[in-house]
This record gives sequence, structure tokens and C-alpha cells, in this order.
Amino acid sequence: MKYVNADIIFPEELLKEIQKYIQGSMVYIPTPEGQRKKWGENSGSRKHLSLRNETIRQQYIDGATIDELSDQFCLSIDSIRKIIYSKI
Repeated sequence: MKYVNADIIFPEELLKEIQKYIQGSMVYIPTPEGQRKKWGENSGSRKHLSLRNETIRQQYIDGATIDELSDQFCLSIDSIRKIIYSKI
């Protein structure tokens, strides 16, 4: 998160109104609900995990065992099962 000086972005009237409530402190202004990104969208983690899970499913279809996939991807057997049997 980047720090931005309120003097630069807010009109003078709005800044004075905000200063009635708080002065000299940092205030977090959240993104509107409809514009929030889901976990991992900025960093690419979500896409990486989706690709990994698809690879696991495909290898299972191609004949790999759950034990082999568990060792290959360093995941528990239960995690592999959840990935394989989850609905896409």
C-alpha cells in the first residue's frame, strides 16, 4: 500500500472536513466492494494454483496415482484427493 499526502489529492474543502475528525494520522480508505480483487489476483498466485491443480487432474486422468502426485507436488494425500474430486 502506498502513502499519499492528502494535501495533494483532496480538494481543500474536503480536507478541512476530514481534519475535523482526524489530524496527523494515517487513514486507510478501502476499495469499493464491487472493485475489490480476490486473493492472489495481484500476485498471480491464484493463476499459479489453478494451473497446478489442472496439471494434477490431468496427470491423474493420464494414470498417475494419488501417492505419486502427492510426492511430486509435495502435498498431502488428502489435498490431492480434494483437488482431483473438486468440481471445476
